[in-house]
Amino acid sequence: MFDVIQSWLSRLLRGDPAALAVLAEWLIIGLGVYAVLRFLRGTRGASLLRGVAFMLLTVTLVVKLVAQTFHLERILAIYPSFIFGAFLVALIVFQPELRRGLMRLGAAGWLPGLSRNVKAMVDELIESVTYLSRNKIGALIAIERTTELSSVVADGCRLDAEVSSLLLNTIFWPGSALHDMGVIISQDRVAAAAVLFPLSDSETLDPILGSRHRAAVGLSEESDALVVVVSEENGLISLAEGGRLHRPLTPDGLRKMLEVRLGHPPEPAEAPVAAEAEPEVESDAHAPRSPGDAAPSSIPQA
Repeated sequence: MFDVIQSWLSRLLRGDPAALAVLAEWLIIGLGVYAVLRFLRGTRGASLLRGVAFMLLTVTLVVKLVAQTFHLERILAIYPSFIFGAFLVALIVFQPELRRGLMRLGAAGWLPGLSRNVKAMVDELIESVTYLSRNKIGALIAIERTTELSSVVADGCRLDAEVSSLLLNTIFWPGSALHDMGVIISQDRVAAAAVLFPLSDSETLDPILGSRHRAAVGLSEESDALVVVVSEENGLISLAEGGRLHRPLTPDGLRKMLEVRLGHPPEPAEAPVAAEAEPEVESDAHAPRSPGDAAPSSIPQA
């Protein structure tokens, strides 16, 4: 086998077209494996794929080196059937990841949508998030992009209302009938509230994160939506995107991230984009006393 590799390398150095074709094939295979690993990164499928790849590599070496050396014809005969069985097992094992990828591929739009009043929506959203963070009121808000969230919206309470800070503050006010679960913003309008988001089973998430953050990451794993989270315990602001959680963020930092990702160039500002360790939290003694400008006297834990 080593003689074969040495012969191939010598032909490659001489510019043999056949050797160059083999090199191109290996590069394509490597790019494909890298794309799969990048897609599965942060999920249980990544460790499973590494295990399957190690097993196939070991079996292939055994078959090629041992079976061919000792002329084990039966092993050589059943090896293709083993590979086909391993392929079927991989389809079952990676079913959640494959489903997620097909959902993204099938639901994503290929043509850019019409221009929308993104800045006004972001302004209202940031105003609401600032208030909710200051008063430690939990919130979960998803902004739809190219992947449609109609299947998720169907399980919630449909609203089709204009995005406003007062509406979002009222929805997430503790004790409100819609404050549990999440809100979907589609086409710059509040499409639904009290929406149940899918929970992420990623092993890379911090164990201290509650169901609200896992729901944000879960929806971002199955779509290209941007999901804003406000912690009920400490008021920290987070943004989930592509299965990753950016935290903690300041309101200004969140604004710039949303404007860049939603296609509106951020306006120059002196305030830094980097997140601070803790957002400023006003004491309850200075908090107003109405849903539009108030903090609750007692808030349930996340």
